[in-house]
Amino acid sequence: MATTAVLLANLGSPGSTEVKDLRKYLGEFLMDERVIDIPYLVRLLLVRGIIVPFRSPKSAAKYKTIWTENGSPLIHISKQVQKHLHEKMNLPVELCMRYGNPTAEAAFEKLVSENPDLKEVVLVPLYPHYAMSSYETAAVQVKGIHHRKAYSFSLKVVPPFYNHPGYIQALANSFKPFLEKPFDHLLFSYHGIPERHVRKTDMTKIHCLVTADCCHVASPAHQTCYRHQVFETTKLTAEALGLSANQFSTSFQSRLGADAWLKPFSVELFEKFSKQGIKKLVVACPAFVSDCLETLEEIQVEGRETFIKNGGEEFTVIPCLNESEEWIETLSKLVMANSYFENA
Repeated sequence: MATTAVLLANLGSPGSTEVKDLRKYLGEFLMDERVIDIPYLVRLLLVRGIIVPFRSPKSAAKYKTIWTENGSPLIHISKQVQKHLHEKMNLPVELCMRYGNPTAEAAFEKLVSENPDLKEVVLVPLYPHYAMSSYETAAVQVKGIHHRKAYSFSLKVVPPFYNHPGYIQALANSFKPFLEKPFDHLLFSYHGIPERHVRKTDMTKIHCLVTADCCHVASPAHQTCYRHQVFETTKLTAEALGLSANQFSTSFQSRLGADAWLKPFSVELFEKFSKQGIKKLVVACPAFVSDCLETLEEIQVEGRETFIKNGGEEFTVIPCLNESEEWIETLSKLVMANSYFENA
C-alpha cells in the first residue's frame, strides 16, 4: 500500500455555462479575502450586490465559447494531468480545486479511505508563481483542512516553481514550434494582480515596488514576489530560446476594478504594437499551466480581435503546458524533490 500520495490543486471552474452556476462560482471566488482583500462587509456588498449580478451573464456567455464535450477545459486538462502523473509515478494522485469541485476535503477523504498506510501527501499548487490570490490561497485552504481534520499523514507543499529548470525547459520546448516561422515579437502575458498584493506579500515591507528596478535587486522579498517571479520566468525562458532583448516582452492581463494593477497591460500592448512595427505577434501565458478562460477566450479571442483591429496581421497563441509529457516529467520531479519517503 502506498505511504505517499500527491494532491494537485488548481483554480476551479463553474459547474456549467448556466448563469446560476456562474453566480455560485464567482461568488465563491470573489468572496475569497485573498482575491478581493477588503473588509468583509464591504466585500460582501461589492461582490454579491454589484459584481456577481452584472458579471455572471457576461461570464456565462464567454464560457460557452470555450466549453467542450468534456466540459470545462481547465477541469478536463487537470484530470488528464492527474491520470498521467499517476501512471508516471505509480502513486495515488488526487485533484482538487480551490473553488468548486472536486474539493480538497473530498480528495483527502478518498486518499485516506483507499490508502490506510498513508504517511504523507505532497500538495502541488498548479501555479508556477507566488501570489496571494492564487498559490497562497490554495495552499492555505488545503493546509487549513488538513489541520482541522487532524489527519495522521503529514502534508508537504511544493513551493512555486517559476525558475525550476524542468519547468523552464518544458516552456521553452513548447514555444519552439511556434517560433519557427517568422515573427516580430513574443509577448509573455501573465495574469495581473493589484500592486497592493505585491506590497502585502513583501516580507521585508521595504522592498517591493519601492524602486523601478526592485525586481532585479536581490532581496528575501523575491520568495513571495509575483512580479519578480514572472520576470524571472520570462528571462530564463528567453535565454533558453536564445532570444535577443528586443524580441520579447512581459505584460499582464485579466485585471478587475479601478485599483492600480501591475503594468503594462496586455490589451494596451495589443492596441499599440502595430504602430511599433509589430505585425506578427506570438503570445504565451506562462502563469497558467492549463488552458482556461483567460487563455482560450481572453487572449485567443478578445486579444486577437484587438490586435487585428489595430493593424496587426498575424496573432499566434502558444497553448499552455497542459498534459505534455515534459510537463508531467517536471511534475514528477517536483513531487520527488519534496517527498520524505523513498517510494515517491
